[in-house]
Amino acid sequence: MFELLLRAPQALVETVSDALGDELGALSVSVEDADADTDHEQALFGEPGMPAPGPGWNRSTLRALFETREQAEAAATLLLAQDWAEGLEFQAMQELAEQDWVRITQSQFEPIAITPSFWIVPSWHQPPADASRVIRLDPGLAFGTGTHPTTRMCLRWMAQRFDAGDRATFERVLDYGCGSGILAIAAALHDARAVDAVDIDPAAVAATQANALANGVTLVSGLPEQVQGRYTLLLANILATPLKLLAPLLCTHLAPGGGLVLAGILSRQTAELQAAYAPWLQLSVADEEDGWVLLSGRAPAA
Repeated sequence: MFELLLRAPQALVETVSDALGDELGALSVSVEDADADTDHEQALFGEPGMPAPGPGWNRSTLRALFETREQAEAAATLLLAQDWAEGLEFQAMQELAEQDWVRITQSQFEPIAITPSFWIVPSWHQPPADASRVIRLDPGLAFGTGTHPTTRMCLRWMAQRFDAGDRATFERVLDYGCGSGILAIAAALHDARAVDAVDIDPAAVAATQANALANGVTLVSGLPEQVQGRYTLLLANILATPLKLLAPLLCTHLAPGGGLVLAGILSRQTAELQAAYAPWLQLSVADEEDGWVLLSGRAPAA
């Protein structure tokens, strides 16, 4: 394995990255701030509801991996010869030692405690001795592995309601925007009698069904238009903007007295979500972690 390092101004980052990956055979391409750990380091973060950050920093380092030295050399030669590549600089080319990348990746993911008895455990780990409820879920393409605060807060909310003896809330559950299906699986593990999970992404629907099978639980997964009837608990861990737009639809699917749990919301977005749902129910902050909030409320009783 050979690594090619290039220095590029911000205007060239996207073009060069695309060329490396799409046309020149790079196995992977990563972009880093060339001025990291200096006085010129530049913060570059994305945030829900805000414009996307630029494709790179003012001065970016591109790291491209190739199977052979010949591929790396050919890619560098071709890129540096382009008329549009003014400002692109060759930095280095080096051979990388063989490593067990699967084991290295797995070592970054440890079991996650939601409560002392409720854990998310990757398949390559054994559950802790005191774990009475365990979700087996490996990091994958679909959102929701328990590492993000919004997911943890939803899981914690369910565990706390269940441990407090609230079984009625888990009569019929809907996970709207299910991603990996982790919330739907958690509801099933907390003795929900019926669980539906929907997502606009067919890949998420398939991942949810596969993860449910791996965890030995039964649920129904599909696209949002398949949702029918009313639910005693509706969970939606998405983002603030779609949650506002979905307010009328989600509230229509709440049974009288049914619980609504919303996540994917930044603390500063709390008031606008409360206002969006005010015609149907009152939302309050049920949990908060790392700048994210969990909002919950109940539909009026019949």
